[in-house]
Amino acid sequence: MRYSEQFMEHIEYAFHAFCKIVLRHEAMNAWRDLKRKEEREISLDYLMSEKYFEPSAMDSYFEKQDKPTVFLVLGKEVVVDDERLATALSRLPELRREVLLLYYFIGYRDEAIGRLYGRCRSSINRRRNVALKQFRKEWEGLKHEEQKTDTL
Repeated sequence: MRYSEQFMEHIEYAFHAFCKIVLRHEAMNAWRDLKRKEEREISLDYLMSEKYFEPSAMDSYFEKQDKPTVFLVLGKEVVVDDERLATALSRLPELRREVLLLYYFIGYRDEAIGRLYGRCRSSINRRRNVALKQFRKEWEGLKHEEQKTDTL
């Protein structure tokens, strides 16, 4: 079916009008979003001009104790600054402690740990779960010891 020239022109004008309306509404949305953003954000220049604002902060990881505990696992140092965590980890057998440190602190997966120790992934997974159970017992024991010393 062929459309007349007049009908095709009408469709073209209608499409142009539709596009203009869509663009106008999108511009309104963009202006509204910018206004919201402007209301919620503060200029960095304004913050820097204030006397009491310090633009940086210093982390104080090791201020709690004199010396952090360092565990050496496969030539990599793992620094633990929480005394209770370090004590609980040091009470574990060496292989279990190494599996936990490699997995949770260094970020190795079970397959990679298994390759390092010549074991399969499921064996390392089982060892890690057993080590976690033993670690929880040690952690709870230390928690109870601290509570006893606090009440004395």
